[in-house]
Amino acid sequence: MESINDFMPNSNDWNNERLQTLKQLYPDWFTSEGNLNIDEIKKAVNPELVNETERYEFRWFGKSQAKRNAFTPSNATLVFDEDRSVNPSNSENLIIEGENLEVLKLLSGSYREKIKCIYIDPPYNTGKDFVYSDNFTQEKRAYWENSEYIENGIKIDTNTENDGRYHSNWLNMMYSRLIIARQLLKDDGVVFISIDDNEVHNLRKLCDDVFGVENFVGQMIWTGGRKNDSKFISTSHEYIIAYSKNLEVQKSKIGQWRIKKKGLEEIYSKYESLLKKYKSDVKQIEIELKEWFKGLPNSNPSKAHKHYSSVDENGIYFPDNISWPGGGGPTYEVLHPKTKKPVIVPSRGWLYSSPEKMNEMILMNKVHFGEDENSVPCLKSYLKDREYQVPFSVFYQDGRASTKRLRKIMGEDVFEHPKDEKVLSELIEFCTTKGDIVLDFFGGSGTTGHAVLELNNSNDNNLNFILVQIPEAIDEKSIAFKAGYKKISDITIERNKRVVQNIIKEKETQQPDLFTGDKKEDALQGLGFKVFKLQKSNFPRVDFAPDPEKTEEENIELLKTYIANKELQLVNAFNKPELITEILLKNGFNLNYKLVLQTQFASNEIHFASDGEKETLICLDVVINPETVDYFKNNTDKKFICLERALDTTKKYNLKHYLKENFNAF
Repeated sequence: MESINDFMPNSNDWNNERLQTLKQLYPDWFTSEGNLNIDEIKKAVNPELVNETERYEFRWFGKSQAKRNAFTPSNATLVFDEDRSVNPSNSENLIIEGENLEVLKLLSGSYREKIKCIYIDPPYNTGKDFVYSDNFTQEKRAYWENSEYIENGIKIDTNTENDGRYHSNWLNMMYSRLIIARQLLKDDGVVFISIDDNEVHNLRKLCDDVFGVENFVGQMIWTGGRKNDSKFISTSHEYIIAYSKNLEVQKSKIGQWRIKKKGLEEIYSKYESLLKKYKSDVKQIEIELKEWFKGLPNSNPSKAHKHYSSVDENGIYFPDNISWPGGGGPTYEVLHPKTKKPVIVPSRGWLYSSPEKMNEMILMNKVHFGEDENSVPCLKSYLKDREYQVPFSVFYQDGRASTKRLRKIMGEDVFEHPKDEKVLSELIEFCTTKGDIVLDFFGGSGTTGHAVLELNNSNDNNLNFILVQIPEAIDEKSIAFKAGYKKISDITIERNKRVVQNIIKEKETQQPDLFTGDKKEDALQGLGFKVFKLQKSNFPRVDFAPDPEKTEEENIELLKTYIANKELQLVNAFNKPELITEILLKNGFNLNYKLVLQTQFASNEIHFASDGEKETLICLDVVINPETVDYFKNNTDKKFICLERALDTTKKYNLKHYLKENFNAF
């Protein structure tokens, strides 16, 4: 049965999908007419049919409406902004300017379960900062005017402590966005949220509701130095809350989270260079490494040069304790490999409970012996085994350092209190692998994009990022405004543009020069981003308002007439690439799709669209010719999208008959 929504260019309808999933799992909960029977659900919840049940839950004013807002489809679209993009053909990174709830809805079909890591630094509920009003609709002109035509950008609502719904407003804003964000995460994905004392307790309970208390990973404390503006306690810390989409899946896939220990990178890099220079000459590597260690200052963060003084074919190691912890260990005989005489047994006994286990470790070359039997052997502790550590829950990072680095990049202090890209690099690194996507839908100054770009520059993981930032107006009295930035999203884009430019400049000074000749495209890979903007749908039908005095069937006929009249000159009046993007996005294609013109069609302009996973043929001609219809009679495995108004009744019937679910008239 047709409905008005069938004719609307909407994003994925999550409510309908959840209802259909429920129907598949529990068909007995539905009536013969296909309607959900609430009484059957009550029986499942309470078999004894008690009228009222009590349970622990987190509730606030507006929670139900916030959930409805999250699952209401969007009929907006995203359009490519080539002028503000940087090396778009060489990168799959995205920066999207627009209201983030609507953007998340639009991404939910294309990027569902494809995001590995989400980091967000949402507006803190301090009584002065803004909250997102969530009054976005197609009918309201304010958003479109402010974001598209008024130079200063969109106005954001304030949330003062005098408001009786002070906490509820903030929770509603976060709840709807986190619900959709969860749909985007992979099963082993993780979300990090920065927050301060004002809402940390509520955010924990909110995330327990959205992600499940069993998927709570931990709460980290980030301190950046003492503040002296407090009457009672100098609050100099913030929190980062971490939740997994599915903690058990994450454990099975990546095990524990690990980060590199500070100070070891330089030492390991030196060893790698010596290994290339001397190949398998372990003795020569050890001699030169010891000389290099002597020149290192005692202030080296890890002071590893005081310990890692030996080398074998498995790498750098230091002799570690091989005795039983606490004493009372076994005292069996161990022979020296050269003298064949028993070595001195440690006073606390051997670390390994049996001679067989000790012999196994010796055969694996994991035991370090002295010159003869008159010294106690040691266990080899390799640098490569200690290069990583589980991240600490409390860490210090001077906030002034990130401000100085951003000032150096941008030339001025265009953004107050930016997050530290080095800290974010660590968070991202220990939960991602090659090719993963990182999402930040409170993009701010663009720190997350900066962190990913720098991370890719230091390793070969080739991560991609998606940043979303609302075009929030910048105060006209601010340094940023005087420097030419009108919206926060302008800073987001410009910062990452300059980071890309700096990395390219750095690479151009390296030898061999990878930016010459045919190698340039490869060298630029990943160094850039595409910019998209949230925009009103290209289809005038989204402005159609059903007549409440008429039946559903009558309104559908009115809508069909409205479409025919309003969209008569659709292709000629609108930008064709924008129209293709909207149609493909609403059909689940990601924003990095490629188009190839198909020359075998003589009478219609048809492109082959592919995003690496999905593919289809698409045509925006005002008339689909009979030759094109005949082609699909013999190619029923192909997918085809065209405009509904390009078809008469016969052509539409035939295409549906030939292609079945592979055909979509938009």
